[in-house]
Formats: sequence, C-alpha cells, structure tokens
Amino acid sequence: MIAKLKRREFITLVGAAVAWPLAAGAQQPAMPVVGFLHPASVHAAGDQLRAFHQGLKEAGFVDGENVAIEYRWADNRTDRLPALAADLVRRRVAVIATVGTSAFAAKAATTTIPIVFVGGEDPVKLGLVASLARPGGNLTGINWLGGELAAKRLELLRQLLPAATRVAVLVNPAFATLTEITLRDVEAAARAMGLQIQVLNADTSREIDAAFEIIGREQPDALIVGPGPFFNSRRVQMVQLAARYAVPAIHTTRLEAEAGGLMSYGPSLTDAYRQVGAYTGRILKGAKPEDLPVVQSSKFELVINAQTARMLRLTVPATLLAIADEVIE
Repeated sequence: MIAKLKRREFITLVGAAVAWPLAAGAQQPAMPVVGFLHPASVHAAGDQLRAFHQGLKEAGFVDGENVAIEYRWADNRTDRLPALAADLVRRRVAVIATVGTSAFAAKAATTTIPIVFVGGEDPVKLGLVASLARPGGNLTGINWLGGELAAKRLELLRQLLPAATRVAVLVNPAFATLTEITLRDVEAAARAMGLQIQVLNADTSREIDAAFEIIGREQPDALIVGPGPFFNSRRVQMVQLAARYAVPAIHTTRLEAEAGGLMSYGPSLTDAYRQVGAYTGRILKGAKPEDLPVVQSSKFELVINAQTARMLRLTVPATLLAIADEVIE
C-alpha cells in the first residue's frame, strides 16, 4: 500500500513539474505583430526597409526578438491592396505600417488598429487625417513632400542645362493628387523661366516605353520624372531608357541616381522610413495615433551621378557640385 502511495505521489509530482513550465509559458505575453503593407515589391524597398527596422530598433523593438513583422506586397497591383489589408486585420496585428496608396486600403479595412503611413501627398487633403498636428482617428505618419519639389527640380535642371528650352515631365495619372501638384508647380516655374513643358503619362511598364519613344522622336532638352512608388519600382527601366535616348533626367529619390540616373532631388526616404519605424514602436509601447502629429520631412538631398553625366557628355557646374549631398563617381 505504501509503495503504491509513493508511486502515485511520484506520478503527481512529475505531472506538476511538466505542467508548471507550460502554465508559466502560457502566462507570458504574446509577441506583438506589426503588419507592413506596400503597394510595390520588396525589391522597391531596399534600404528603406532597413531604415524601418532601424526605427523600430530605436524604439526598442527587434524583429524576431520582441516583435514579429508580417509583410504584404502588392507588386504594383493596387487592386490587391484591399485584400492584403483585410488579411492583416484578420490576423489582428497590433499596428499596420503603410506606404503610399496602401494607407487608403488599410484605413478602409479598420477603424481600430493603429495605422502609420508614409506618403508624398498631403494627408489632410487626401482625408487620411483631420490635421497634421491632431490627426484624429487611428492614423498618423510621415509626409515626405513628393510633389511640392517639382519646381526645385526644374531649377536644378536649368542650372545644369542653361540653354534648355523644352523639358518633358513624366507623371503617373493613377496618383491624381500627386500629379496635379507636380504639374501645377512645374508649369508655374517653367513660365517664370521661359521654358516649354511637355507632359507625358505612364501607368504601366509599356507606357513608360511608349513615353520614352516620344522623347526619342521629339528630343526635349531634359526630363523630370514625377514622384510615386510605381516609377520608383521601375527605376532601372527608366534609367536605361534615359541612357538609350540620351536625355538628361532628374528623379525624385536617390535610388534612381544610385541605379544610374543623372540626378535626384527629394526628401530622404531612408529617414522617412526610419521615422515610420520609430512611430510604430511608440504605438507598440502604448502611444495613440491621434496623439502623434504627422511629421513632415525636413531632410532633403541632391545626388548627382558624375559617371552618367560623363556618358551624356555633360559638364556639371562647380556650383551644382558644391551643393550636392553626394556625387556618385
């Protein structure tokens, strides 16, 4: 009888020892999950994705250690964004980080999950937030001023090509507000400089090819490539076409200049993505989107690709080189 008791007690003790760590593990808080929604592909993100991780790290979060990230890429098919956003909502992520047009899909999918966006259009005019200082609702983010710099890009082209008279502007009509701002500013600046502007539209890879065929036939003196994630994702194609048709072009981000584009001028995308990561981290710690003002980019950079300039047989003025943030040799 005593032996049986001891055996029963031993089994009970073993059972308790096994159950204790399981119970303790069950009490540990689950790792928060962040949804990352992007209208293009992972190849379009590059350094920006690393900057997003850096921002999270600055806030105390490291992917795989104390936070998990669920990525959703639309691969330039904006019609896929609503389904991708809905999937993240079903997974009950703690925060959704969005890029460009994906913010609309996320906003339509949830009114409760916090959303942090980064985009080049005015989020107040777009209806994403009530105001920059007091966003209201469940959205806040970074406005990196994409379209408002078109006049400055034209000015930089004029410094490089003082004899230019005709400039083509390539825009994506799918981004109506961004295109409207770009054309409004560049056309006003062109009138002041006495330049003629030719507007070209492209929303697909084939339309980009067609636009450059027009450039090849009509031979404008220079080209301004408008902002937007689609053009950013097709930067290699556009850089190669600009080289084929020997047209000096200025782009919106340093990614194009690094890919072989002549020049780029715009806000630092890496800094903007870092700020998105930092805001995401603050929300994970308990901050509410309505209490986090929308941040406008304050860091801008001019990048000149000297090798491309030589290929185009252009001499970059010393005054332009002096103000460049980076000259790629």
